[in-house]
Amino acid sequence: MINSYLAAPNRVAFSIFGVDIMWYGIMIATGMMLALMLGYYRVKRHGLNEEYVIDIGLACLPFAIVGARLYYVIFSWDLYKDNLLQIFNLRAGGLAIHGGLIFGIGLGLYMMKRRKQNVIQWLDLSPPSIALGQAIGRWGNYFNGEAHGTPTDLPWAIEVDGVMVHPTFLYESLWCFFLCFFLWWYHDSGRRKFEGQTICLYLILYSIERFFVEGLRTDSLMIGPLRQAQVISVFLALLGVVCWVVFSKRDARMKAAAVETVCTEEIIGGIYAQESAECEQENSAAETAESICASETSGEIAASKIADQSSADE
Repeated sequence: MINSYLAAPNRVAFSIFGVDIMWYGIMIATGMMLALMLGYYRVKRHGLNEEYVIDIGLACLPFAIVGARLYYVIFSWDLYKDNLLQIFNLRAGGLAIHGGLIFGIGLGLYMMKRRKQNVIQWLDLSPPSIALGQAIGRWGNYFNGEAHGTPTDLPWAIEVDGVMVHPTFLYESLWCFFLCFFLWWYHDSGRRKFEGQTICLYLILYSIERFFVEGLRTDSLMIGPLRQAQVISVFLALLGVVCWVVFSKRDARMKAAAVETVCTEEIIGGIYAQESAECEQENSAAETAESICASETSGEIAASKIADQSSADE
């Protein structure tokens, strides 16, 4: 049975000098490290500066953690308002992926813009790394016994506080692994129709999964009566659709402009070639006429000399 392997785990991986090292932090750090390594590998293969991945990644990852924690605290303020120091206790969990994405990607876009890079090109390379980090990081929720679903008797249920529940962390982890490899293949196999399509697919596909999986969870952050992750998922999915339209039209305009430029260059080149040919013909004709004139002049001179010689002989 699957649930025999997914029973309630020990949150502590090991201890160093009496300080417990939590599996939660290990999984989050592992996901980030592997995401950074994948980004470095792919950027290098696409002929871009891989040093940017290190520089920007090392800045964005901690910023994403701050954003994820801040987002969680804002929507769970009742848990922290009486004990503000607990805000800094990340080992207990409490990171919201949407906050991490907003802060991390936002800083990355700003830094790329400052370095005068093609922002859309870099955005399009990022989804496989983001999805890989999510897929691995979700197992931190498992070790913390959080982000689980409602009770169920399905064979793959996990035990939390003595109750068998939906392993919603597992649903999202598997989906994100799929997104990582699918978007990696889709982008690098040349199947993209326009620049920016990969990030649009990520926004749409991840948001669809998150919307439905969030409906199974029992610890959702709320916006009034609404689950905030579902609200954000709808917004991000719509954003992905809007960006799809905008980026595809942008690509069509760029291709049309490129074709127009090529046609203009060909026309200008043709005119130049025609004018050059005409000039060569005119020069050739002038040279021929000059040669004929020279020949006639030489003939006249020769004839005159012959006539003079004949007169002298007489």
